[in-house]
Amino acid sequence: MFGKIKLPARPMNRRSFLKVVGLSGAGFMVGCSESTDAVEKTSSGMRSTVSTVDLGPFVRINSDNTVTVIVKHLDKGQGSTTGLPAVVAEELDADWSQMRAEFAPANTEVYKNLFFGVMGTGGSTGMANSWMQLRNAAAGARAMLVGAAAARWGVDAADIHIANGVVSHGESRASFGELAADAAAIAPPAEPVLKDPSEFTLIGTHLPRLDSNAKTDGSATFTLDIDRPGMLIAVVAHPPRFGASVSSFDAAAALDVAGVEQVVQIPQGIAVIADNFWSAKKGRDALTVEWDESGVDRRGSDELFAEYDAALASPDGKVARSDGDVDAAFAAADKVIQREFRVPYLAHATMETMDCVIEYRGDAAEIWTGSQLQTVDQQIAAGILEVDPSSVQIHTQFAGGSFGRRAVPNSDYVAEAASIAKAIDGRAPIKLQWTREDDMRAGYYRPMSSHILEGALDTDGNITAWRHRIAIQSILAGTPFAGMIQNGIDASSVEGASNLPYAIPNVHVRLNDMDTSVPVLWWRAVGNTQNGYVTEAFFDELARESGRDPLEYRLALLKDHPRHTAVLNLAASKAGWGENPGEGRGRGIAVLESFGSVVAEIVDVSVDQQGNFSVDKVTCAVDCGIAVTPDVVKAQMEGGIGYGLSAALREEITITDGGVDQANFDRYRPLRINEMPDIDVHILPSANPPSGVGEPGTPPFAAALAAALADATGKRVYRMPIGDQLQA
Repeated sequence: MFGKIKLPARPMNRRSFLKVVGLSGAGFMVGCSESTDAVEKTSSGMRSTVSTVDLGPFVRINSDNTVTVIVKHLDKGQGSTTGLPAVVAEELDADWSQMRAEFAPANTEVYKNLFFGVMGTGGSTGMANSWMQLRNAAAGARAMLVGAAAARWGVDAADIHIANGVVSHGESRASFGELAADAAAIAPPAEPVLKDPSEFTLIGTHLPRLDSNAKTDGSATFTLDIDRPGMLIAVVAHPPRFGASVSSFDAAAALDVAGVEQVVQIPQGIAVIADNFWSAKKGRDALTVEWDESGVDRRGSDELFAEYDAALASPDGKVARSDGDVDAAFAAADKVIQREFRVPYLAHATMETMDCVIEYRGDAAEIWTGSQLQTVDQQIAAGILEVDPSSVQIHTQFAGGSFGRRAVPNSDYVAEAASIAKAIDGRAPIKLQWTREDDMRAGYYRPMSSHILEGALDTDGNITAWRHRIAIQSILAGTPFAGMIQNGIDASSVEGASNLPYAIPNVHVRLNDMDTSVPVLWWRAVGNTQNGYVTEAFFDELARESGRDPLEYRLALLKDHPRHTAVLNLAASKAGWGENPGEGRGRGIAVLESFGSVVAEIVDVSVDQQGNFSVDKVTCAVDCGIAVTPDVVKAQMEGGIGYGLSAALREEITITDGGVDQANFDRYRPLRINEMPDIDVHILPSANPPSGVGEPGTPPFAAALAAALADATGKRVYRMPIGDQLQA
């Protein structure tokens, strides 16, 4: 049926198998496919025979009449290689089947994130910061094509029509590919005419993802797939505790392992280099390393939480928000409710662990990796290799998840790869691979935090004052991004708390910056995941304490926030809020604004008499401005909810004697497929510019879950993960 298949010479791994199956099935796969090979592979070193014409830095017209969009944002699963081409296709009046995507080269001046000032992806800014940039680029390219057609046919440009990728005038027809060379000679208009949103034909509709086929048949290129001639594999022995360093090492046993070629010391540890991964890992296991632990901070999680709690009890701290006279309001209150919350360190736990391929040639280097901060990675690698940043070329690859992990201010794993390449004088290309244990114990973590929340209620149950004290380690302090700290406040420490939307007359939010040696980093939705949980969970408790319906209690205090009101009402109507969920069941609600989007979630749970529970359904409503690709928006809400549920159930990084206790998924268990609830996502129609969707689905979940469990059991949870707290 498939004819003869030439098997690869090497033993097949899963991806090789997928590629063979994909090729063998090409005869019938193309017939049922909605898009074929829509993601270009030039960034991985493969070269196409198709000639191309650039109509600006973002739009490329190919001789086969396809349109390649140069995507400046990493696609780590969130759909950049579909959403951004959709914007271009709309303004260009292209047919979706024409569209392709290619990752942009590292070039800060041309491809910088307009919100960051450097080239990078994060903060759910991809669509928001590219929206007008790509619309203008595509509208300009369209004008150039129209100009070329008008000149060829000798007609007025105003009489030219483009639809579904065909340029026409009367009986005359031309494809983009036929006009591209002439179009390139025409200067684009300074202010191209953009479509009115009422004219959109692609934006807001179902569009097959451009990366689906490649990720299904195994042809999509991740860093792990890169195989350069003569390439060697490297793994690194990292310090077992934060703050430790190499005192001495003996490589003799490692060098005796078949396949191991070299062992070198680098600033990050000891690198073992071999001709295959397993030899490198076995060689690392055989190393003898003496670690200097004189600088180790040996405090564990319990000690740290005790210090955090003590900080909250002190009068010290920085004021992040102060409205009204909080002290007077509390003194006059009919009832004061105080609760303490704790949130643990969390790992990012990306499916693809950190990896990087580098070729160093003395005066230049090429890097292949799922780069999230190309400018930072480029500059740090250049500094290590002692070359000009312009001599470091970065080929961005697909990344198997990130959740913030690949946007590291010190480019940790890229710096490791560069250090290894320099240590061996660039004699061979190097692929650095981290194991799951490396990622879990030598990576970066969402900060732990402690919170004290107090609410003052009057005799009618109205909230007259709100006080929130936060103890957390700053993510930005000590990094190149420390300039973003304003008035001593790291905004990522207080987001979701300092911007509390409720019309409470007296609000005070105080921040205590904590100092630990544990490396912390932004984690999906950053501070919103912690502060959003504690604020919304506490608000729900105040509503119940006042004898009010949690939805109505919120709506009464959100009259000046129509977007919050709209998503709450939409979610409530779709979930059937107000109906009795039944015996042993509970329902909770939460709403939060983050990254420019507002998300409301209603969680339905079932709880048995032993305290075991399941999340049955999540109803989600989102206002993210114009939903360019609704399928991607829904997928991101679903993924964000699943990520939040995984963390709420049992994810936790604990520290003992200065080191991480967890090493793999046996003790850091992510969500299983059978635990994923039914998710119903509704997008609020909007004419506003697009806002973030990659992260905003996560923050409301834990609060809505906590409220649902309280509704079902009467028990409140004040720390994450929930684990067996309901069984106590």
